[in-house]
Amino acid sequence: MQKIPLTTNNGRLLSARVFSATKPRSVVVVAGAMGVPQGCYEKFAHFLCEQGHSVITFDYFGTGESLQTPLRHCQTNISDWGEEDCTAIIRFARDYFPGLKLQWIGHSVGGQLLGMIPAVNQIDQAITVASGSGYWRENSPPTKRVAWLLWYFIAPLSVPLAGYFPGARLNMVGDLPANVMRQWRRWCLNREYAVGAEGEAMRARFASVTVPITSVAFSDDEMMSRRNIESLHSFYQNSPRTMIRLKPADIGEKKIGHLGWFRERYRDSVWAGQLLPLLQ
Repeated sequence: MQKIPLTTNNGRLLSARVFSATKPRSVVVVAGAMGVPQGCYEKFAHFLCEQGHSVITFDYFGTGESLQTPLRHCQTNISDWGEEDCTAIIRFARDYFPGLKLQWIGHSVGGQLLGMIPAVNQIDQAITVASGSGYWRENSPPTKRVAWLLWYFIAPLSVPLAGYFPGARLNMVGDLPANVMRQWRRWCLNREYAVGAEGEAMRARFASVTVPITSVAFSDDEMMSRRNIESLHSFYQNSPRTMIRLKPADIGEKKIGHLGWFRERYRDSVWAGQLLPLLQ
């Protein structure tokens, strides 16, 4: 594994990690979930390397190793993550692994960002994992019961007080830049999520995506309901879409949830049994 600093078009520094297979068949970008550092995907990346796929992981600007200033001074939002961060990652992947098929595994927000990347159609294939719209009234029941408290009370009060979202102290999501949380809140309060909150320009960007997308979702996801997931993927109206919904019992597991799949205990059931066959 090699750590590599990358610079976005607007001059921001990102931390990326490269896991190089000996004779790579493709390069896979793993775009993580909101508040989940890239280190959480390291064992999964090593697994893919063993199977002949080189892997790139990274932290979005203002998170993990891509945070170089006090968080309250970090000016970025989710749209920037797509427009700037993900564009830089795609450019690097094409330059570092020329000629290889480029595949994208987007966990949660990592699947949402596909609709915000100007260079998205340079990707050959995308797999979204536990990725849905985030509209709170359609969340799975465990999240829906507390989402109203987060969006109407906790976020509006804590962000101005702290200058960022202190999710680590609140045991909710993780620490996030203020504008990330403000934008995410607007989206989660809108029935059509980012497309509804940002207007026709965002709708057109999602519609411009033509990359084949396979959605892998879990029936016991405590955050994303079936409706959340179907809603998000309906915005990719010009992409060939395949929807896979797994029950843990069907693959020999008792539970998986929204954040479980990247843990090594799911190496045989989810990694080898479900995700690896999708990487061509």
